Amino acid sequence: MKKAIGYIRVSTEQQATEGVSLEAQRAKIESWCVANDCELVAVEVDAGISGKSMGKRPGLLKALGNMKRDMVLVVYSLSRLARSTKDTLAIAERLEKAGADLVSLSEKIDTTGAAGKMMFRMLAVLAEFERDVISERTTAALAHKKQSGEKYAPVPFGFREVEGRLVTVESEALVVARILRDRKAGRTLVEIAEALNTKGIQGKRGGRWYASTVRYLIQRQAA
Repeated sequence: MKKAIGYIRVSTEQQATEGVSLEAQRAKIESWCVANDCELVAVEVDAGISGKSMGKRPGLLKALGNMKRDMVLVVYSLSRLARSTKDTLAIAERLEKAGADLVSLSEKIDTTGAAGKMMFRMLAVLAEFERDVISERTTAALAHKKQSGEKYAPVPFGFREVEGRLVTVESEALVVARILRDRKAGRTLVEIAEALNTKGIQGKRGGRWYASTVRYLIQRQAA
């Protein structure tokens, strides 16, 4: 009997929007193994972890490390496996060196045959292309809104919203100018945040300043 290792992943955002839970992915993998007379020896899990970086997913790395000749890595879909062509092809290469195969249930990919291997690589390229196109459209839309003064994100420090448009808040704009001036003078993000807190200057929602919020404000001004 052929042996299989299942791999399931979901990030917090995907779990909320896509509804493809870890349990649902596991059930699909188990059903495939039963139908194809395959022994499921393990199911490795990456819960709440983005698929952007292959190296930051211990579940995937463990699954790949345990793959042996004639074994199968079974995933619910290619989106669970990787989010870039580079990582997808790297995974395919590792499986090929181990003498193992890949099955992706959603795309009906089975790399035990040449046609499956070709389709696997084609879909990986197309999936990345689709994400790049969406990213370009989103960036262009946000740039247009920013240029026209429309609201395009949570109202940032230095502005208030009036009928869907951003209007400068002079008192906050002076704080922004001070932050940019201090940063240009060489002060660290932590030093700037501490100075703001010491003077009792509150953030947009009345909270404290942190290095991360100072960094975000600076980056937003440069965008």
